[in-house]
Amino acid sequence: MEAYSLDLRERVVRACNARLGTREQIAQVLGVSISFITKLLRRRRDAGTIAPKPRAGGVACSLDDADLRRVRKLVEEQPDATLAELCQRLHARGGATVRPWTMCRALQRLGLVRKKSPFTRRSAIRLA
Repeated sequence: MEAYSLDLRERVVRACNARLGTREQIAQVLGVSISFITKLLRRRRDAGTIAPKPRAGGVACSLDDADLRRVRKLVEEQPDATLAELCQRLHARGGATVRPWTMCRALQRLGLVRKKSPFTRRSAIRLA
């Protein structure tokens, strides 16, 4: 979800400062929630700014650059290995211990495709 624009935040603050109505009325006119107005005014009072807070950015990757190079080499050696097999082989070669979903994200980061399942059926030409 995107943060509200600075322009909208300024309009909310101006409307509250000018007492153009209750918070409920201002929220309805500007299309924001009452809790947003409350939090915005609290942020202005406590932090001195109405700008949105920076995004956290998520959790750091479990695999470092050396592990990613190992993963690329493992895929080159056996391109049809499953995610579980890649996890086991990475750990056996001195890399990090990771789960299949972490390996999937690593392959996506490297731009590599993966085998979806160890149980996929072979494609066949069927005669009628």
